[in-house]
Amino acid sequence: MKKWLLALIILLPHILRAQYYCSVMPAFYTGLGSVAQRTTFDVEVGKQWDAFSLGLELGKTNFEANGHRDTTFYTEIRPNLNVFQQGKFTNTLTIGLGYIFNAHQNFLTEFTTGIEYSFNKNYAFNLYYGTYYFGGKESSSNQNFIGMSVTYFFVNRKS
Repeated sequence: MKKWLLALIILLPHILRAQYYCSVMPAFYTGLGSVAQRTTFDVEVGKQWDAFSLGLELGKTNFEANGHRDTTFYTEIRPNLNVFQQGKFTNTLTIGLGYIFNAHQNFLTEFTTGIEYSFNKNYAFNLYYGTYYFGGKESSSNQNFIGMSVTYFFVNRKS
């Protein structure tokens, strides 16, 4: 217990200096299906520490109308690493873990990379591509996607 308390005391200044953000992320699957089946949309909120960020995402895996209990709503934890930065451009890498509510393939993993452009201290635009891996007890599947995000960073005035 003492080790955890000491670690928290050491990390507390870094946690308090973290920058909050909110991101809106529409994407489009590259596979077969109607526009509603191939469109996904999510909103992420989180904190960023220098080159690392950790966010909580809420979204829909598609917008197809279905008349049964299987849903498309999900939540995901998304750690993100800014791998390389050159000026206002950044290469991003994300590996996420999530859960799709009431779905047969309810376990979600994500691997995504993208190129982000920071307009200023508050706004960034990201073009990304990746794969969602869906898994359940009896079946699994994956979907490749391409998307974009607009992120608003709440500037920390104390740092």
